[in-house]
Amino acid sequence: MSVQHSESAGDRPLIPRPERTPGALRAACTVVAPGLLVAYDRAKDQALAEAVEHGSLKPIHAYLSHWATLLEIERHPAMAREYHRAEYLAQIAGTADEAREHLRTASSLYRAAAEAVRAE
Repeated sequence: MSVQHSESAGDRPLIPRPERTPGALRAACTVVAPGLLVAYDRAKDQALAEAVEHGSLKPIHAYLSHWATLLEIERHPAMAREYHRAEYLAQIAGTADEAREHLRTASSLYRAAAEAVRAE
């Protein structure tokens, strides 16, 4: 199954794509996914701690890429609904095969969002 990132009339972005900086991503999160702010702040703090502990910027780059992707999903209401629905259905699935199918859907959406962010 191929998931296309759509910007049709029903799924226009709520906000412009934010820059991939901690401040810009946090500001975007406050608008499109305020319920994720605690997780965002926790991820940022963890990435900074890991960067200091390991003497590497890789944890910071990983955190920025991940959150840019999540916020790309959240900027598009239809995509966000489909992503969250797939995650939810995976959690309540009656079989492992059913859960895997829903997780494949969520993964496809995540990959499409990551590609859109990278293509910028």
